[in-house]
Amino acid sequence: MHQLRLFFTALQFFTRLPIPRWVGFDPAWLHQSSRYFPLVGVVVAAIAAGVYAAAATALPVPLAVLLSTAASIYATGAFHEDGFADTCDGLGGGSSRERVLEIMKDSRIGAYGAIGIILMLAVKCTALAQLPPLAAIGALFAAHPASRLMAAALIWRMQYARSEGKSKPLAQQMSTGEFLLASLGALLPLLAVGAAGWLAWPVLAAGVLAMALSAAWLARKFARRLGGYTGDCLGAVQQLTEAVFYLCAAAGAGSAAWNWS
Repeated sequence: MHQLRLFFTALQFFTRLPIPRWVGFDPAWLHQSSRYFPLVGVVVAAIAAGVYAAAATALPVPLAVLLSTAASIYATGAFHEDGFADTCDGLGGGSSRERVLEIMKDSRIGAYGAIGIILMLAVKCTALAQLPPLAAIGALFAAHPASRLMAAALIWRMQYARSEGKSKPLAQQMSTGEFLLASLGALLPLLAVGAAGWLAWPVLAAGVLAMALSAAWLARKFARRLGGYTGDCLGAVQQLTEAVFYLCAAAGAGSAAWNWS
């Protein structure tokens, strides 16, 4: 029952979805709920995939992808997209650690953030639109949980860069056991997608590897520029690695070189 409460706590923090009243709330649960971030991704993927599948029955694939993306953004309240935009503004416009953090805390969006989020959404939607329907659904179920695992890796391995902030309760040390549990929440959807044949195993492996490399690159940049991570950094990692996976899926789904046969 406690583990279920932790899952619902993570779902409440990262989405707009209602949770049962009996769950309640304890600030300590927010820290412990980091182990269920990838499972929140499964829920978001199910929403996005459901909208995509329904829309694709009557509309062209590009429109189905746009509606699917809009549904996932609505379900999460643009939480991660906002973090990505703030990170683009901070890293693009700040010359010192203090200035970067100040820009990232500003609720207004600047040129770097606007351009970054427009390009990010364009890349994700265009890549998904190139995939056959089952491959696109598989990509959603693989990328959403795995990208949230990449963000959780920052909590596991890095220090929080601010003395306070809305993500401060999440920024306590994540144990290796908790990270392994989170990894399981991302691994099972990947295995299911591969077993169903929606994406080829080499495509899945290359996508996860590319995600890990992208997350490591961003983590190194955060360590150098900020001395750690913030909640916006978590959103930036999630968004970038999700897009990277879709790019790998689009590159590999129609290429014979990615198939063992």
